[in-house]
Amino acid sequence: MKKQAVMMLSFTAAMALGLTACAGGPGVAKGPQGGVDQSADRYAPVVVQSGFAEKGGNINVLMSADFATLDPGNSNYVQTANVGQLYYRTLTMAKETAGQPPEIVPDLATDLGKVSDDGKTWTYTLRDGLKFEDGSPITSKDIKYGVERTYARDVYTQAPQELNSALTDDAYKGPYSDGDLEAIETPDDKTIVFHLKQAFAEFPALVSRSNTAPVPKAKDTKQDYTNHPVSSGPYKVKSYDRGREMVLERNENWDPATDPNRPALPDTYTFSLSTSQSTISQKLISDADANAITLDSNGALQVSDAASLNDPKIKERTAGGFLGCIDVLDLNTETITDPTVRKAIALAMDRESIQVQYGGARFGELVNTQLTKNMAGVTEQISDLDPAGKPKLEEAKKLLEGKEYPKKLVYGYSNATERYKNVGTVLQQNLKELGIDLELRPIPAANYYSTLAGEGMPDIARSGWCGGADSSSVRMTVDPNLGPSLDGKTYGFSNIPRFFDEELSKKMYELRSATGTAEELGAKWSDLYNEVMATYPLVPTMHSYTNSVVGSNIRNAQVGYFFGAIDLNSVGVAE
Repeated sequence: MKKQAVMMLSFTAAMALGLTACAGGPGVAKGPQGGVDQSADRYAPVVVQSGFAEKGGNINVLMSADFATLDPGNSNYVQTANVGQLYYRTLTMAKETAGQPPEIVPDLATDLGKVSDDGKTWTYTLRDGLKFEDGSPITSKDIKYGVERTYARDVYTQAPQELNSALTDDAYKGPYSDGDLEAIETPDDKTIVFHLKQAFAEFPALVSRSNTAPVPKAKDTKQDYTNHPVSSGPYKVKSYDRGREMVLERNENWDPATDPNRPALPDTYTFSLSTSQSTISQKLISDADANAITLDSNGALQVSDAASLNDPKIKERTAGGFLGCIDVLDLNTETITDPTVRKAIALAMDRESIQVQYGGARFGELVNTQLTKNMAGVTEQISDLDPAGKPKLEEAKKLLEGKEYPKKLVYGYSNATERYKNVGTVLQQNLKELGIDLELRPIPAANYYSTLAGEGMPDIARSGWCGGADSSSVRMTVDPNLGPSLDGKTYGFSNIPRFFDEELSKKMYELRSATGTAEELGAKWSDLYNEVMATYPLVPTMHSYTNSVVGSNIRNAQVGYFFGAIDLNSVGVAE
């Protein structure tokens, strides 16, 4: 999942968005009054004021940009997934625990699904008493319709596609033109049946994605649905002034007896959607708003403010944790077509200096791959990048000898995040050594990932992948980021580098249908990832550790491994 000015999300990005395994330990470190004690492990997860269970109050969420969308059918962003868990529910849910990959648990469904003997059919039964915000019952047909919408790629350009790629009907184009999706059956209002191309052991994780959020057909306003998605969760949209403010209030037709996963502590959430990151950083550090948090990446903390985290009074208000997102620099393979040229650009990058722009080792570690050792079946990852992030300029120059290559490139960055601009400045200096002039081009944060998906994709861009569906699955990182489209004929929906190679992409397309254990399939995807990465469609940079300062009234503040920001589902406020 992409990180958006986390992009999404990561990510990217939020994207975080696919998760990578946690490099911190599973425990939660707490110092005085629940503050940070990182003497044993600088990357240990930290929860601020845990154990709070009182309902009431308002939480102010300070953000530098609006959400790319609130429509669950058009969401591949971790920020939307974070707020989305408040107003929509899915068949299963990725439930966060500080420092650990999320656990897949039943949500709208009574269990994680019943699978046929051949592994190709999954059946879910809905809980009793489920209702939309208007009091009407939620049925299996509403969930099916929610999935069907995500096939309409001409309408929903950022719809998550991992679930769709697993189902049998590759040719389906959505309910507006093709009617009924035969891959999903609804024999009655409480039963929904999915038919898969091949057995898929991680399928319960796929239906935790926003595809399975129920959408009442009569309320589907297509692109306008983002302005008021119909709630199936504990909160609903009270007001939404795009680019300025959104308020969520309690959904009186949500029954907590049907939902063991959402404590729903605050009465309201107020989102300020146009506050500069420098202002957010200062407000949180000074505790100017005791009820405030942020969803911005790295807690909106500015590099110049990082030293304040050593202050004991601020330290005790700082949640921390590794997130599943790995940041990368995507190389547009349609404009930088030669793999040897892409490798030269990658080797010239001073990733050690890029880490400094993120705030240094306090904010994460450099990585040479998007895969981690905790993924099932992962094999040894091979890279010519320097493990310490130092550039290999002489080797890069030698690769370019006698080559025709572009002498002018464009680096696009989200205009809400200063460090992403500063990363571009580092790249400018690096590529100048290769005789390449790099233009830095700001992109509005709210439109960042839609720009990367369209004709405005620059030659180089930063993104982060936070997911997909299963943190232990190699496929859930490799396939969305570098795999082909549903039909295997071009690059896939989240494939920002637009990587498509006749031989390698065909292998990925065929591997989607392979059977075997998680370890066996993980090994195959890992080995194929090595082959693809030898062509340098992207350059891994940071596995980020988020430090997020919160107001002094905030309780249960944890950094979501999937979200890369404060988990909205867990927080409460003491007033």
